[in-house]
Amino acid sequence: EKIVRAAKILAEEGICKPVLIGSREIVRGLLADHEVPDGAVEVVDPGSDGNCETYAEVLTRMRWRNGVTLDNARKLMRDPVYFGNMMLHQGGADGLIAGLTMSYPETIRPALQIHKTREGIKRAAGLYLLLFEDRMLFIADTTVNQDPTADELAEIAFVASQSAEHYFGVEPKVAMLSYSNFGSNIDARSSKVREAVAIAEQRWPELVIEGEMQADTAVEPSIAIEAFPLSRIQGDANILVCPDLESANIAYKLLWRLGKVEAIGPILTGINAPVHVLQRGVDVNDIVNMAALCVVKAQRWN
Repeated sequence: EKIVRAAKILAEEGICKPVLIGSREIVRGLLADHEVPDGAVEVVDPGSDGNCETYAEVLTRMRWRNGVTLDNARKLMRDPVYFGNMMLHQGGADGLIAGLTMSYPETIRPALQIHKTREGIKRAAGLYLLLFEDRMLFIADTTVNQDPTADELAEIAFVASQSAEHYFGVEPKVAMLSYSNFGSNIDARSSKVREAVAIAEQRWPELVIEGEMQADTAVEPSIAIEAFPLSRIQGDANILVCPDLESANIAYKLLWRLGKVEAIGPILTGINAPVHVLQRGVDVNDIVNMAALCVVKAQRWN
């Protein structure tokens, strides 16, 4: 029902032409219940769509070395998430959002299997945008990589910076967070973050990135200016990369709920297609925001 209500808003405001994937009878009934005009929303039923066989054949060619037979692929095409990803892959749609009633891993898996990650990037990552009254902050990786290595942290920083710049017009300033400030506490965990900064600086020398640093050093100018005047980030970081998924997820949820800020995400970065995964329990406004973001991403992609 939330998806249908969001689709109605998207159609009424001219943001996109929504395509809902599911049982034609059930979806059309919901559209009628919510007084969605005929033709405003397209309905595609995987159980009867004429492209199912083609999609299954393409998926088989893509995944046969991973044990996917044509019969397996036909069964997978009955799953709206697999079907939607193949529809996007084959040009039947411009973008995809999914996952409202599924776990995050269940939803992201088909996207990664079908679209892969971008060239030169090994892993996808999850990014949240938090909108404060006086600034915007991106936090990563909130949803995908549990305990990234230094190399993976560097990639997370890069793909997060690209999303912030390309889709939101932000000049990226990336703070790599730790409990340590520039070597004030040296152990395996802070050293991992420090190594990630070195890797990122070598691979992407144009990227403004600093660390390891504490969270308040990253966002409070008075601390950075007084204690670390040589840092390229003077309390004005707009991308915060946490050392692991646990800390990133906790950080964004605390800021979101207690700071009473608007949160947009998770923004899936690093994947080779305009795909976004919804979190369970999000409201209609969150779905509309994610769909609008997906539209922007699809336009830039094309």
